[in-house]
Amino acid sequence: MRLNGKTLAEIIGGVLFLILLVGGGAGAWFWNAFNAGGPLRDETVLVIPKGSGVNAIAELLAKEGVIDNPLVFKLGVKLFAKDQPLHAGEFRFPTAASPRGAMQVLIEGRSVLHRITMAEGWTVREIFDVLAASPLLDGPLPPPPAEGTLLPETYFFVRGDDRGALVERMKTNMSETLARLWEKRDTEIALESPLQAVILASIVEKETGIKDERARVAAVFHNRLRQGMSLQSDPTVIYAVTLGKAPLGRDLTYADLKLDSPYNTYVITGLPPSPIANPGEASLQAVLHPKKTKELYFVADGSGGHAFAETMDGHLKNVAKWRKLQKQNKQAN
Repeated sequence: MRLNGKTLAEIIGGVLFLILLVGGGAGAWFWNAFNAGGPLRDETVLVIPKGSGVNAIAELLAKEGVIDNPLVFKLGVKLFAKDQPLHAGEFRFPTAASPRGAMQVLIEGRSVLHRITMAEGWTVREIFDVLAASPLLDGPLPPPPAEGTLLPETYFFVRGDDRGALVERMKTNMSETLARLWEKRDTEIALESPLQAVILASIVEKETGIKDERARVAAVFHNRLRQGMSLQSDPTVIYAVTLGKAPLGRDLTYADLKLDSPYNTYVITGLPPSPIANPGEASLQAVLHPKKTKELYFVADGSGGHAFAETMDGHLKNVAKWRKLQKQNKQAN
């Protein structure tokens, strides 16, 4: 028999417990049991399923060793939680949490935060692949947004958050960050719009991962744009070949450098029509505040960075050094 969703045994048990409670030492026993440290030896994280009632929560907490006595927990919730609901979600219970402490964790509803990091320079496809693979997120992915509209950084979320909502957060963060940085840009830069800033920043992002080089690489591209020179950036050629849908998986060829594409900055002058990746805030800062130089060229220097030059003669010397180093490395291997 059930009354208001409770079995007759539950009702009788509750009544009997209350009768005992008003007796001599029963009240003191309950008070001690409800506030005493529990059996949990180590901090633990539990998921409370949506729709769980107090009975189900009490049984789960007891099963997982957070509390000893489900009845003490249930009565404590009835007496002290009042109109404060117990939340569902993923929660962290501290070592030796009392039944009262466990109840308070669920009343406060501070779900465990997880983090997911989107690397600077990832394409939309790469970001979506990570979101799709996360077992902690819920819901389908939305249609892919335009390249360069997502701000890569570390995002915090709770178990069960919607993938589409996280994508919207990334879009909002990029929009707000770009607006803030564009407002404070150097006025003499050769960029006419925030979109152009994102396009150039995406190229800088793919060219160097060294913090101190970004503004210098950006300066080279600004100088070339002012002089009407093609940017000749290898990452734009890679994007021209793959359109950001998959890694290239091989070295660029001379045929690639001649590919007829609006993204191939070896065959076009100026910027590509859209970003080739999602740049981070540091690269956006770099293109909006480039280093003041006359440099027009750079090439890898073998240490993870680049050698810069103002003239073609200087550049060719740097290229020769790089090729010599490559040859030595091949012979050593």
